[in-house]
Amino acid sequence: MKDYVLGMIGLGTMGRNLLLNMADHGYKVAGHDKDQSKIDLLIKEFSKENVKGFHSVNEFVESLKKPRAIMMLVPAGKIVDQVIAEIAPLLDEGDLLIDGGNSHFTDTNRRVEELKGKKLHFFGMGISGGEEGARKGPSMMPGGDEKAYQVVQSVLESVAAKVKGEPCVTYIGPGASGHFVKMVHNGIEYGIMQLLAETYELMKTGLKLSDEKMHSAFKTWNEGRLQSFLVEITRDIFAFKEKGVDHLLLEDIKDEARSKGTGKWTSQVAMDLQSPTTLIDTAVSMRDLSKYKSLRTKAATMYKGTEAIKSSPDEFLKSIEGALYFSTIIAYAQGMFLLSEASKEFKYNLKMDKIALVWRGGCIIRSVFLEDIYQAYKKDNTLTHLLLDSGVQDKVNSVISDARTVVAAAVSSGIAIPAFTAALSYFDTFRSGRMPSNLIQAQRDYFGAHTYERIGKEGVFHTQWFAK
Repeated sequence: MKDYVLGMIGLGTMGRNLLLNMADHGYKVAGHDKDQSKIDLLIKEFSKENVKGFHSVNEFVESLKKPRAIMMLVPAGKIVDQVIAEIAPLLDEGDLLIDGGNSHFTDTNRRVEELKGKKLHFFGMGISGGEEGARKGPSMMPGGDEKAYQVVQSVLESVAAKVKGEPCVTYIGPGASGHFVKMVHNGIEYGIMQLLAETYELMKTGLKLSDEKMHSAFKTWNEGRLQSFLVEITRDIFAFKEKGVDHLLLEDIKDEARSKGTGKWTSQVAMDLQSPTTLIDTAVSMRDLSKYKSLRTKAATMYKGTEAIKSSPDEFLKSIEGALYFSTIIAYAQGMFLLSEASKEFKYNLKMDKIALVWRGGCIIRSVFLEDIYQAYKKDNTLTHLLLDSGVQDKVNSVISDARTVVAAAVSSGIAIPAFTAALSYFDTFRSGRMPSNLIQAQRDYFGAHTYERIGKEGVFHTQWFAK
């Protein structure tokens, strides 16, 4: 029967869970995968008649209600193009394809244009929340053809996470805006994860805290202004031991961080748009540096090690909490500013308050601070930078001394906290009415006759700085 309202291609953990989420909400949905075992698992987990798995792509397509709505949750890159090449000839004019993976936004732009020529609708949709979010309620960021979005709007709003009764999904904008916003979300995620890793280093190496003390600190923090998904799972990691083992599993995990590239993409496009994301850039670089384990191990034998932080652990923990809150604000601020600059450059017409709204629940970077971000942009939809909001100003002023205390102590003790340092340096530069960049302009003119501008005078100038 041709009455399944949505089809899912790719029945891995994310695709299967999201499809089952839709079925939980009463929608008739169909799934397709070339791996029969994944189809069998789908049916095993949900045996009711409103879910059906298909091994045949033709039968899968024929089962869908018109206009057909098909979501792909497959690995980004060439596989997406392969799926499109296989499925597009089977579709009719007006059918809709959704890429729910972490595709690069430039690939999404290309696919939008290619499928438009075939009179098919296409949009990229960022999905955040991991496998649990997909099953219980993710945050979703669809961008592309707005009329096409309306075909599946009710389904997506039903399955999305809810905060204060509001679904964590909204139409983001045209073109590849949905995937762009998800990319920046992941960049912010990189930044906050690096901050939490450095917090761990401050606690363990700097203060010599026990596992129980670190767990207790994160438990307390997650009940206050730092409440967030990432702080919550870090709390749990500091208490997890494998059965029969007397130490944390964390101690057995290699200190080499992996990545799938979305943080790097954020930094790359930020540099292209000249929108500084120094904290995110640092987080990407530290993941890269972590992979050089043999070099780091050799260097550790050649240079003097770190020293314990000379401060009361309880008092310094308070400073760490404030510094983490401050630096987290900077991570969000850099990401939001990048979105606003991209919106102008790519004509996305992004609604910054709506983006904050859909990030409040379901996604990896959800936190109570996102409510402050939402309110800031809701109050002033022309706000150019989050740090210029008076409410955020008050929060920053309340913890800036903690950030300075922590960075100074860490530097004195030889403890590396590059993300905290990047956050503080960005803030101190951002609040500078006059930067020393005039010297750079003088140097550029000296060695390359690149010219410069003068204060109080129109035009460009060049000086003969040395005698010929």
